[in-house]
Amino acid sequence: MKIEIFLCPAWFLSGEFSIFEYLSSQEYNHIVRIVGNDIPGEKKLIIGLTQIKGVGFNFATAILDALKIDPNSNIGYLTDSDVQNIEKLVTDPSSGNFPTWFLNRRKDVETGKDIHLLTSDIDFTLRNDIERERITSSWRGYRHLYGLKVRGQRTRCTGRKGGAVGVAKGGKAAPQKQAAPQAVAAPTGEAAPAAPAPEKKEEPAEAKE
Repeated sequence: MKIEIFLCPAWFLSGEFSIFEYLSSQEYNHIVRIVGNDIPGEKKLIIGLTQIKGVGFNFATAILDALKIDPNSNIGYLTDSDVQNIEKLVTDPSSGNFPTWFLNRRKDVETGKDIHLLTSDIDFTLRNDIERERITSSWRGYRHLYGLKVRGQRTRCTGRKGGAVGVAKGGKAAPQKQAAPQAVAAPTGEAAPAAPAPEKKEEPAEAKE
C-alpha cells in the first residue's frame, strides 16, 4: 500500500488560511436589517443593497466605493459600524458629497431642497403629487383623472383599456324549420284511388236571361 503525500504550495498556506481565519473571526448574521429592510446574509453586498427601494445598482456601487467596502463580500459579514455607515449615506447622500443628479427628488415642491426618497416615501410622495395636480385642475391632473397618458405619448393605437374592440360575433345559428311529413306513396301494384271530381252547379234559367 502506497501513501502519497501532497505538498501544498506556500501561497495557499499563507493566503487562503488567513482568509478563512478572517471570515471565521467575523460574526455572521443570517438576516441584516438596513433602513427597515431585512436582507438575507448570503447575498452579495452590491445585490443586497439594491433590494432597498430607492437604491439602484449605481447608487449602491457609489456607497460601497465611498466606504471602501468590498461589493462582492456577503452582506452577512457586515459589522454594526458598517451597517450604520451605509444607513447614514443612504438616508443622507449629501454627507458623502454625491452629485445632485444622483438624487431622485430634486427641488422638492414643499421644501425646495434636493432630497432622496426611500421605501414607502416614494409611493406616498407620488400619490400626493398626483392629487395636487387633480385639485389644481391642471392638464396633467385632467389626464391622470381620466386614466390617459400624461407625457405627450400617442394614444391613437396604444394605451387602450377595457375589452377588445372589433366586429362582434353573432350568437348561435337559428334552428332550421323541419319540412312537413310527406304522404307515403302507394305501392306500384295498386293504383291510388282518384279524388272525386267537384260537382258543377247549374245556374237557373232566369239568371241566364
